[in-house]
Amino acid sequence: MSQQQDYILEMHNISKSFPGVKALDNVTLKVRPGTVHALMGENGAGKSTLMKCLFGMYKKDEGEILLKGEKVHFTSAKDALESGVSMIHQELSNVPDRFVMENLWLGREPMHRMGPLQLVDHKKMFNDTVELMKNLEMDIHPKSKMSEISISSQQGCEIAKAVSYNASVVVMDEPTSSLTEKEVEHLFKIINNLRDQGVAIIYISHKMSEIFEISDEISVMRDGQLVASKPASELDDDKLINLMVGRDMTHRFPPVDFNIGEETVLKVDQLTAANPRSFKDISFELKKGEILGIGGLVGAQRTELVEAIFGMRGVASGMIEVHGKHVNISSPREAIRHGIGLITEDRRGTGIFPLLSILDNTSIPSLDDYKKKSHLLNHKKIESDSVQVNKQLRTKTPTYKTPIQNLSGGNQQKVIVARWLMTSPDILIMDEPTRGIDVGAKYEIYLIMTELIKQGKSIIMVSSEMPELLGMASRVMVLCNGKKTGILSREEASQESIMRLAAQFS
Repeated sequence: MSQQQDYILEMHNISKSFPGVKALDNVTLKVRPGTVHALMGENGAGKSTLMKCLFGMYKKDEGEILLKGEKVHFTSAKDALESGVSMIHQELSNVPDRFVMENLWLGREPMHRMGPLQLVDHKKMFNDTVELMKNLEMDIHPKSKMSEISISSQQGCEIAKAVSYNASVVVMDEPTSSLTEKEVEHLFKIINNLRDQGVAIIYISHKMSEIFEISDEISVMRDGQLVASKPASELDDDKLINLMVGRDMTHRFPPVDFNIGEETVLKVDQLTAANPRSFKDISFELKKGEILGIGGLVGAQRTELVEAIFGMRGVASGMIEVHGKHVNISSPREAIRHGIGLITEDRRGTGIFPLLSILDNTSIPSLDDYKKKSHLLNHKKIESDSVQVNKQLRTKTPTYKTPIQNLSGGNQQKVIVARWLMTSPDILIMDEPTRGIDVGAKYEIYLIMTELIKQGKSIIMVSSEMPELLGMASRVMVLCNGKKTGILSREEASQESIMRLAAQFS
């Protein structure tokens, strides 16, 4: 085998610029067949841009791409797919009101002739889908509507679609972001089977435990450049973090100097959801200057609880007090008026306004504060304050009038944090605040959290990451199946004690 054929995919000297920013600077990436090649880097490092150049979604400015030793130039995703390059995107893009099988074979439906007519062969489509799901050991019915199956099953359909193209290269961008631990194990089984068949997997994830479990090789990008490609066996957490951020990060979490006051800023008493399948009889207090973590397994109803406190979900009974006064919060507007902000779990679905600018996304909940006596908005002041708070968070952007959808996921999350800092809330609820964010950006958000509690603010942090709960919370409240199973002090909290409470199914 020649040196050129040692690699199934070669991307040589790829460069790509957007107005005001060079997203890729002379990047060379080589991927071997039958391997899992992890692509790591901070948000905005250029990972997704590089893959979009491969997939024909962006036109590269410079460089060349070789697939199986042959030069290729994809001008569309269709070109890439037909050449055996599939990409599973982090944001799902299905047709909700159509069947699973119709989504899988969209645009390439099996046809049969009936006289002069060409008709879709629904029987073959059904049977092909059954066979595909059987081979992947997925229990998803071909005639289920996409809108009626779980997010994890929708993710499974995306994987099945990629496999159905008989791809030689499959790109997976944060494929486990919506999966449970058991579903992640199943995904890894599928990946291992594909690897055994000689398929090359390019795996993008911020979860380092996954990277070291599944990867053969790791490439690291920083500021639009490829800084290293090494066998996974030669790296560990600390070495990988150092390559990603360009500096040592001995401590994952900043020192937290809690100065918790006696004042109770939020009291929740026997709160029960309107939905009988959700949370019941939840009581807790949040003190001034503390970070209260909320832990639990999938289905614990953590998100449902904080969304109810913020007025997004109905409540059947119970009471909420803010600063000692009983409040009736029936909408997010009322929650904001009472000094409460919420960073939602689903950034894409309920966090950002994709087509609006960074300035608009930052200032939306605080516009009433910028009205002049004439009732017109003070746009100059809005822009000044929005830019200032985004600079504080080190949001990477060409201009502040850039649509937020053009930013990486981590930078979008920073804009959402900036949005709530603009409202100066007394209570900030952060639901999975660092999901899909690299270690460098996580640390910056942790620093912001520590600064907020120094100012006397209070934070409720929902997190599925055990180290995050242990590293940042003053206390951890644990939920299981909609019930509170306990509250642990910082000294009492450990992975074992939290898990014991999270698994109490009685």
